[in-house]
Amino acid sequence: MIQQQAAPPGNGLLARYRRGDFFCELTSARPSSQVELSDLFARLDALDEEDLRRRIALAEKELFDLGITFTVYSDKDAIDRILPFDVLPRVITAAEWARLESGIIQRVTAINLFLDDLYHDRRILADKVVPADLVLGNTNYHEFMRGLKVPCGAYSHVCGIDLIRDQEGLFRVLEDNARTPSGVSYVVENRNLMLQSFPDLMDGARVRPVDNYGLMLRQALEQVAPPTAGDPQVVLLSPGIYNSAFFEHVFLAREMGVPLVEGGDLIVENDRVFMRTTAGHAAVDCIYRRIDDAFLDPKVFRPDSMLGVPGLMDAYRKGTVSIANAPGTGVADDKAVYAYMPRIVRYYLGEEAVLPNVETFICREPQGLKYTLDHLEELVVKPVGESGGYGMILGPKASRSELDEFRAKLKADPANYISQPMIGLSVCPTLTDKGVEPRHVDLRPFAVTGSKTTVLPGGLTRVAMKEGSLVVNSSQGGGSKDTWVLE
Repeated sequence: MIQQQAAPPGNGLLARYRRGDFFCELTSARPSSQVELSDLFARLDALDEEDLRRRIALAEKELFDLGITFTVYSDKDAIDRILPFDVLPRVITAAEWARLESGIIQRVTAINLFLDDLYHDRRILADKVVPADLVLGNTNYHEFMRGLKVPCGAYSHVCGIDLIRDQEGLFRVLEDNARTPSGVSYVVENRNLMLQSFPDLMDGARVRPVDNYGLMLRQALEQVAPPTAGDPQVVLLSPGIYNSAFFEHVFLAREMGVPLVEGGDLIVENDRVFMRTTAGHAAVDCIYRRIDDAFLDPKVFRPDSMLGVPGLMDAYRKGTVSIANAPGTGVADDKAVYAYMPRIVRYYLGEEAVLPNVETFICREPQGLKYTLDHLEELVVKPVGESGGYGMILGPKASRSELDEFRAKLKADPANYISQPMIGLSVCPTLTDKGVEPRHVDLRPFAVTGSKTTVLPGGLTRVAMKEGSLVVNSSQGGGSKDTWVLE
């Protein structure tokens, strides 16, 4: 049952706003949060639309001038672009955040325990909680990680958990991003933009800060450096300027106060990693890598890789350098493994998942494939190895010919797909060309793990800028909002 309206229709900016048949992050009632939400509603309603549009235009020009862009490789006409930004924030109450935070920490803890078990005793496979062939045959599984002990038992040091809120107002996990999750730079820069361009909106708002992420990440990486490192040297390894997330690499290196390097800047000598500097070689203790496993070391992975460091994996196995996130971590965020996460949480922690999954059907299993084929027009079907919204089909929005074409793909390679019911994602008031209208949103909080797991309060709220669209990915035309976690 959909929650009742928490705030009456506005008299100003929000006068024509109606959420429709979806849970609204601002106007739907939540227990013990009426006063906070009503105050924020009144504050937003009092804003002048013309003034907002003028300030947004100036803010977006500043984003582009600062190089806060991402790359769309599939668009020949507009490669570098800013992530569309909406000034009306997404709000999360203190009580809601407490539950989200505990659920995220629980999930990341289970992911790291699962990876440690997978690369050591494999109890979970022996007990048939997770099918052995699902993980051991996974392209992200690396046998060379077998038996390797990682500091603090942390494999996924930076994890982005994608959440949605359904029509009942319940948060659910849509996806785990345990390899090289991106987007945290927008979390911090969106807040900076709000503080600089909309100080009147922020003034007096009791919102938890996000500007300490760089320090939080650096401290975690220093904690997982080799024990012999007295004052650990951390570096951020980037593929370089042509990578779609290069702005974020520059941003994070600056926020952490560590060198930004490419593969050619590092060298391995006597199983030790060094950084080339003008003063000679400097030892490196921890590498926060933002390149995929396949490109890390041409001696172990792709021999044609020009992005990695020859001999890096030898140094890693000898324990002279730490790598975050650890190689082989991607097996835990495979979309098929995702379906088993509630069982994984229960197996290692003896608890039910605080944050439930979206119901998922695994097409590699006969029953899951049959259900998907029988209900294709009702489901969202995703390839397990893709990201960014590519290769998927939204059954209720697909044409008959698109459904028939996808049905053939499913039958030809069922192991490559999972399916889920189409969820009516929650909406937020969003400033559009037609005024303030509801647009669907999701949320990616970021968890950082060293000796313990810490969650940045808030996360990246992605918004589907197109009317009626459920696809929030930036590569598919989505934008972002500042995420306010109330004190």
